[in-house]
Amino acid sequence: MLGDDFDVVIGVDTHKHTHTAAVLNATGAVLDQLLVPADAKGYRQLIAFGQRHGERRLWAIEGTGTFGAGLTTALRARSECVVEVDRPARAPRRAGAKSDGIDAVRAARQAIAGDGISEPRGRGEREAIRVLLATRSQAVEFRTRAIGALHALVTSAPDALRERLRNLPLGQLLHTCASLRGSSRQSTEEFATVTALRATARRALACQHEAAEHEEQIHVLVQLVAPGLLAETGVGPVVAGQIIASWSHRGRVKSEAAFAKLAGVAPIEASSGTVTRHRLSRCGDRQLNRALHTIVMVRIRQDPRTKTYVARRLAEGKGIREIKRSLKRYVARHIFRELEALPKTT
Repeated sequence: MLGDDFDVVIGVDTHKHTHTAAVLNATGAVLDQLLVPADAKGYRQLIAFGQRHGERRLWAIEGTGTFGAGLTTALRARSECVVEVDRPARAPRRAGAKSDGIDAVRAARQAIAGDGISEPRGRGEREAIRVLLATRSQAVEFRTRAIGALHALVTSAPDALRERLRNLPLGQLLHTCASLRGSSRQSTEEFATVTALRATARRALACQHEAAEHEEQIHVLVQLVAPGLLAETGVGPVVAGQIIASWSHRGRVKSEAAFAKLAGVAPIEASSGTVTRHRLSRCGDRQLNRALHTIVMVRIRQDPRTKTYVARRLAEGKGIREIKRSLKRYVARHIFRELEALPKTT
């Protein structure tokens, strides 16, 4: 139990505008509570509040990467011990009671029990990679929507315009539509369709250019943090960036088995009768899982050793989904060892 190593545990329920803290002793008794604004002044008040209640303090914070990011940064700058507490889908309540104070107490007691806690993810280059990945993902999503809208416009366009555009490859279609010009000789319908096609194609191309710029920035940061990842088969800048963003820094994930569980590739027993097998996990960080899936799919197509492994397991009667699960687990183990060999950063 973490409570045995500290005089007090301070649970913090974080929100956009306010943070609520509750101080508990090692046995879980509530000693004091405080509500502060979620700004620099409030962070200083919380730190002073904690210092009044003991020398050995543990801060248990919900949402260290969202509403609690500023407080977490301020605490770490003062070398305070901080853990992140999982925010439950439905907080335990007694007789329907619900308040920020109750949630702060629950966070502290969760930390005392050592249940559902983890070390906060790092910031710096890791956070830079995360925000670039998120923004690139939005750009890719908007591009996909724009392309779908463009195809719909082509399908319903006037005959002459549709026949001109319908069989063009995607890249040529985008650039052709982006350069379309209206004319006074066109009908009202055709002129409006040309305007819509041009605007939609330019939107798709702008999102494509934006995504490429973000990927270049991610590549630079990955080279700075973990250049060895890019040498792995199937690992590009985006996949490497997602792995770094999920892993964060050396020492945060305690073992390669924990990393596999984080990635949702830890095997789950699914045996019955005389059949002994394991199935895929649906838990964990799904973006990290997708990154490992991308690596496995590339290796199945391009890596000779992986091709040999797949052929052997198929001959043994294993299904392709189970083979992919095993490969994901192997990749997770290998990548985790590569990451843990990196220098430790905060």
